[in-house]
Amino acid sequence: MPKQDFTHVETWVFDLDNTLYPASMRLFDQIEVKMTQWVMRRLNVTRDHADHLRQHYWALYGTTLAGLMHEHGIQPGDYLAEVHDIDFSVLAPDPVLAGRIKALPGRRIVYTNADAPYAEKVLFARGLSGVFDAVYGVEHAGFRPKPERTAFETVFTADGLNPARAAMFEDDPRNLAAPHEMGLRTVHIAPTRVEAPHIHHHATDLSEFLALIGTPPATG
Repeated sequence: MPKQDFTHVETWVFDLDNTLYPASMRLFDQIEVKMTQWVMRRLNVTRDHADHLRQHYWALYGTTLAGLMHEHGIQPGDYLAEVHDIDFSVLAPDPVLAGRIKALPGRRIVYTNADAPYAEKVLFARGLSGVFDAVYGVEHAGFRPKPERTAFETVFTADGLNPARAAMFEDDPRNLAAPHEMGLRTVHIAPTRVEAPHIHHHATDLSEFLALIGTPPATG
């Protein structure tokens, strides 16, 4: 992996779910169950229909929440609190990953379609608290979700990062299209490679990829 492709990077942007922890830990499975239950109760529909809407809104709008807000006028507060009330003990701390992220030169931030309070809980469970300079959730984008370019522009402007000197790590390939257009170096983190012009690099393991491109963590 050409380390020189990242020598210009001064801001490292990380997605959260299935990026800063492997999908095999299956944390998001709990959230999907909670989302389906919430939709069933709030819209008074069957489980099958609620599950269909959850997936349909995710595909169409980028998140289930965005679809609920657009189609049904749902306010996000109660929804986010309920669907993120889950068991974080399935996540294991990863001190090696923490060290490799800390060793990256420049600023390190998290940007997630979840909200920041949930993100902080995930980071704590992974032993990543204090590793990042900032954590941005969907609320910081005015509840507009990735992959909308407006969402990225809002968060990146608030952060003050220079897109031409930034890189983004993300498990959903859709969410790398706008960053690529804006000038970020893009890295897709997933078990399966997706070939697309807006994806510069693919990695099956975030920690191993960072070991290839980053500065070795300090020891002693």
